[in-house]
Amino acid sequence: MKILYDHQMFYRQNYGGVSRYYCELMNQFSCDPDIRFVLSLRYVQNNNLEQFPQLNQYWSNRYNFLYDNRLISFMQKKIRFNALNFGLNYIINNQEESVRLLKEQDFDVFHPTYYEPYFLKFLQKKPYTITVYDMIHELFPQYFKVKDQTKKWKKQLIENAGAIIAISENTKKDILRFTEVEPDRIRVIHLGNPLEHRNEPPQANTFSDFPVSQKSYLLFVGGRAAYKNFDFFIQSIAGMLFRQEDLHVVCAGSSPFSREEKKTFENLNILNKVHHVKINDTILKNLYKNASAFVFPSLYEGFGLPILEAFSSGCPTVLSNTSSFPEIGGDGALYFEPGDSESIVSAIETIISQKKFRDELIEKGYKRLNFFSWKKTACLTKKAYRELL
Repeated sequence: MKILYDHQMFYRQNYGGVSRYYCELMNQFSCDPDIRFVLSLRYVQNNNLEQFPQLNQYWSNRYNFLYDNRLISFMQKKIRFNALNFGLNYIINNQEESVRLLKEQDFDVFHPTYYEPYFLKFLQKKPYTITVYDMIHELFPQYFKVKDQTKKWKKQLIENAGAIIAISENTKKDILRFTEVEPDRIRVIHLGNPLEHRNEPPQANTFSDFPVSQKSYLLFVGGRAAYKNFDFFIQSIAGMLFRQEDLHVVCAGSSPFSREEKKTFENLNILNKVHHVKINDTILKNLYKNASAFVFPSLYEGFGLPILEAFSSGCPTVLSNTSSFPEIGGDGALYFEPGDSESIVSAIETIISQKKFRDELIEKGYKRLNFFSWKKTACLTKKAYRELL
């Protein structure tokens, strides 16, 4: 059985859970003699792919010229990929590579990594499966541009897919709410823990003038915009940060703080209490291990990979009581109302002040990991492919 994965999420996302999902899935399939696969790529710079150099051999048409050209290599190091990615996408045209492979028809199942339906007219009679990560565009349209086509594309692909994978029961429920598909067409396949194979010992890495091992901090991971609820979270705990001299907030991953964010911190008198960190897996695991608590105040997530990262790192976990969080976190986390400042503060104070409760929660988090693994994700996905054929 041969699977074709396309380029979409790898050039759209430099770092994040969706591209990590496909990297983990392909990594599992690389050890399965029953499955062959190709990743339709010519050139991208994705941080998750960089963590899996063993997947380089599965790229369909790697564009090596860029690696040999010293000038462009120098530019890459200086600019990284935000601006360069946009230009190179048109120069090399990853989508053209995907179309080429679709036309060749040398695959059994096509699995697009995002929702742009460019491929429909090239599939001929080949089946495709679509993974639905969340229904954020449908639930929070106010956070997206009017011209954003994602909502329209997603509905079209879901309703025409041979197989639909939802990454949580909550996501399945939302799919049924916004599309016209039968429940038995949707397979719920949970994700695994991105840090499950990362067993490096904690390191005393530092960033700026903030030594991780010597400070108390709350850890926030990932994007901070809109439905992530970061602004409300930081305003809710500003008084706590101001009162507790040793307590800080560390924001890991995503982009550095904007001018507006820094202005907000300054107005709240906490500018020196909130820090941003660029991460890789080793740094991230170290941040989890040393945090007073991991706090995830998002209004909505399709799954929430950082929950499993925190559990595996022995980090006390405090979550919104919304969307998929109770399903994934179970009894391994403490929950709060994401729109209630008092609820947020109360949960954090509980986790910080009650050591026995912290230790019990950490132990429950470790046990919760038994329900999730990338091996299980790959096994169930393989079954979905076979049923589709």
